[in-house]
Amino acid sequence: MDEKTKISRRKLIVNTLQGIGISFLGGSLWAGFVYEAKSDPLILRPPGALPEEDFIKKCIKCGLCVEGCPYDVLYLAKPGDNKPLGTPYFIPRTNPCRMCEDIPCVPPCPTGALDIKSVSSIKNGKEVLDINKARMGLAVVDHENCIAFWGIQCDACYRACPLMDKAITLEYERNERTGKHAYLRPVVHADFCTGCGLCEHACVTEKAAIFVLPRNIALGKAGKHYVKGWMQEDEKRLEGSKSIETQKTERTHKKAEDYLNEGF
Repeated sequence: MDEKTKISRRKLIVNTLQGIGISFLGGSLWAGFVYEAKSDPLILRPPGALPEEDFIKKCIKCGLCVEGCPYDVLYLAKPGDNKPLGTPYFIPRTNPCRMCEDIPCVPPCPTGALDIKSVSSIKNGKEVLDINKARMGLAVVDHENCIAFWGIQCDACYRACPLMDKAITLEYERNERTGKHAYLRPVVHADFCTGCGLCEHACVTEKAAIFVLPRNIALGKAGKHYVKGWMQEDEKRLEGSKSIETQKTERTHKKAEDYLNEGF
C-alpha cells in the first residue's frame, strides 16, 4: 500500500469519527433542548398569558415583555433554567409582579401570546386595561407551616395583597388552647387571586408558607355533572333534563318539627 493510500484512509477514518462525534453532540444538545422545553410545569407566566400549550406555540421569544417591565420582574429562560428556552417567567419569592395598572409587559407582545383582552374590562363604554383580571397563578397556603395556623399573630400576606379582603381574607377562630386569643388564618379566594406573588414575597417564614402555583395545578375540578343548585345561572343547566326527579318519602307531607322530634 503506497503512502497516498495510507493518508487517504487515515483521513477517511478521522472524518468518520468526527462525523460520529458531531452527530452525538448534536443529538445530546437536541435531547437537552427537548428536555428543557418540557420541564418545570410550575412555571409562572406574565399577565395575560394564554394557556401554556397555546402560549408556547405563539411566543416568539422576542423579550419585549421583559423589556416592558419597569421592575425587572420577568426573566427569559436560559439553558439550565429547566424552562422552555427564551420564554418569559417570574419568581414570586424573589421578585413578584407589582400589578402595574397600565400592565406595560402585555401591549408590546406582537403575537397575542399575552392576550390583552384577558386583562381588559369595559368601563364607561370603553375597553381599558384591568390588572385585577390577571390570572398568573393561585396562592396556596401551607396550613402546617403557616405560623398564623399555630396561633402566632401574623398577617403579612394579607397586608401585602393588593386585593385585600377579596383575594385574601382573615378567618378568625377562637384559640381553645389559650382560651384568650384568636387565630387569624389567611384564606385565599380563587375568584379574585391574580397570582401576583406579593403574598409569597412578604411571607415571614424561612421558606414561604404561602406560595403561587399555576392555576391548572392549584385548582381541582369537580366535573360538569355537579350542579351548584344555589346559583341560578348554574341551575339553568338542568333545564330539560329527564333525570330530574323529586324524591318523595313518608316525611314529605309532614312538617319538619314533627319528624325531627320523633322518638323523643
